[in-house]
Amino acid sequence: MSSPEPAAVLFEVADGVATITLNRPDQMNAINGDLSAGLMDALREVRSRDDIRVAILTGAGRAFCAGADLRSRAGGPAAAGGIGALFSTAEAAGFADFDLRKPLIGAVNGFCLGGGFEIALTCDILIASEAAQFGLPEITLGFFPLAGAPVRLPRSIPRVMANDMLLTGERIDARTALAFGIVSRVVPADALAETARTIAGKIAGYAPLAVRSMRELVRRQGDMPHDDAMRLAGTMRWIIGLTDDAKEGPRAFAEKRQPVFKGE
Repeated sequence: MSSPEPAAVLFEVADGVATITLNRPDQMNAINGDLSAGLMDALREVRSRDDIRVAILTGAGRAFCAGADLRSRAGGPAAAGGIGALFSTAEAAGFADFDLRKPLIGAVNGFCLGGGFEIALTCDILIASEAAQFGLPEITLGFFPLAGAPVRLPRSIPRVMANDMLLTGERIDARTALAFGIVSRVVPADALAETARTIAGKIAGYAPLAVRSMRELVRRQGDMPHDDAMRLAGTMRWIIGLTDDAKEGPRAFAEKRQPVFKGE
């Protein structure tokens, strides 16, 4: 009797931090139907659970995610029905448009290509191991990225750098990604998981309503005129200032103790 297939996505929670691991290492975590559906299920669980304050997304083996499973795409982009859960439809938001409402830290452990790179670009914080490589090879295959990279990347880094990646399909290494501003930190491979956990643990210890509001402000203000963005920031800061956690922080500082934030 054959053994059951391992889960395509692993999910665990500890100390307010969810760790989501793409788990098709023999296929470099290429996106198929099981991985696509499992990832979206994990994200929905993160959003719905009050005991989860931050999530980490990483990959098993030597890849973060090598993109769509090309065996399912031999008929062209339209043939990739199995990965549909990652893409937005009239009925539901896909990964690129899914509002997690909580910080997502991407820990890129290796190859981060195509759709895998597009997944990484949605993360709020992105760190990489020295072994990481990034690329968008779709143009070399006769089409272009389907999950937001042609829009998201030029808004994240200088346009000429984005064009270089999008139009040549060439890969860049972790240090180049750091220089471009795609990732915020590059660490040795054996330090990646611990670095991600340290960052996540720090954020999980802060007032969750303030963290979520800060994240929302950063995401919403990007295309706003400066004055409108400042008004939004002022309104959100005033609302957060009324919470119990906003009183607990200064009180704990005055009493020389660690604050206890409850999300209230």
